[in-house]
Amino acid sequence: MIHLRTSLLLGAFSLTAIGAEMPPTRPFDGPGAPLFTRLDGKPGVNPPVTAEGDFLVGPTYVAAPEAQVVAGVPQGKVEQFSMDSKECKLFNPGIAREVFGTVDPKNPKTLIVETHPIDYQRTVTVYIPEQYVQGTAAPFIVIHDGPGMGKSDMNLAHVLDNLIAQQRVPAMLAILISHGGGDAQGHERGREYDTMSGLYAEFIEHEVLPRVEKNYGVKLTKDPEGRATMGTSSGGSAALIMAWYHPEWYHRVLTFSGTFVNQQWPFNPETPDGAWGFHQTLIPESAPKPLRIWMAVGDRDLLNPNVMRDGMHDWVAANHSMATVLKAKGYHYQYLYCLNVGHGLGPARAQILPSALEWLWKDYAATSKH
Repeated sequence: MIHLRTSLLLGAFSLTAIGAEMPPTRPFDGPGAPLFTRLDGKPGVNPPVTAEGDFLVGPTYVAAPEAQVVAGVPQGKVEQFSMDSKECKLFNPGIAREVFGTVDPKNPKTLIVETHPIDYQRTVTVYIPEQYVQGTAAPFIVIHDGPGMGKSDMNLAHVLDNLIAQQRVPAMLAILISHGGGDAQGHERGREYDTMSGLYAEFIEHEVLPRVEKNYGVKLTKDPEGRATMGTSSGGSAALIMAWYHPEWYHRVLTFSGTFVNQQWPFNPETPDGAWGFHQTLIPESAPKPLRIWMAVGDRDLLNPNVMRDGMHDWVAANHSMATVLKAKGYHYQYLYCLNVGHGLGPARAQILPSALEWLWKDYAATSKH
């Protein structure tokens, strides 16, 4: 196990974009867009953490001060361990592919992909706040893609140190879990993150969280109000998938550039549209679940980044549609449309992350068990 206090960066994402062109800028008032409350033109301004609904921010951004080390603020510790696929019950072995695949001529919603088994290691990074009281059940957030998976100027440990010290979020642990390799259809990351089932949440529940507790002598809460999931791109869809299929475990979801598109592989006739089905059928046709959801997408986010042209690969349209159906079903949500940024949100992340985390946990102290 390694102690790395200075190197914990917010997990970003990987991206396969075969055949992709530079995505166009989608206007904030274009077809399918919700009616946004406009905060654009005010650098550094985020929606109130008490507000719900749809907001427009950018096109210039100011990095939040919470990412800086502040004298006198208690600093949590950051630990790390590895998990070998051969030691796992689920996702053993992993999968990988050599080529992207071709559209199935019998079903344009899926690809024909040749895969082969692989062994892999995943890294699990754990932030433990200085305020954690030994023996108590702590709230926590699971973050997909682990640390250092892309360029980021946000030091998550510093952000959490400051938010916790200011009592804007509870004294929570952060558990950053890297994926098993590759991206999208036919790779281990795609199998873990884009599959519409509870399997990945079950892997984390039964194989990852017990190791965190054992390795560091901590206790993680079983209260779903004290459990959150977070991710970017397919990590964002994985965050919602975990909570959707296991709301008894997770009630809070935070996504950047969520891949709410048709990227599930292999094809499943029960969820034929993959995560695109969330906003087309699953949420509209289901009773509301006790989820609190924060989302953001860029106005130059992805559009058809591969050979599939099924009308279900527009990240902006998918996130707009998600916001629309969440509002219609009465969910607690906040949605930011970020001007002048693309997939992963670039400089917008540095401005909005602390506020997003505070919004995500806003009602925790008043309603949940500690």
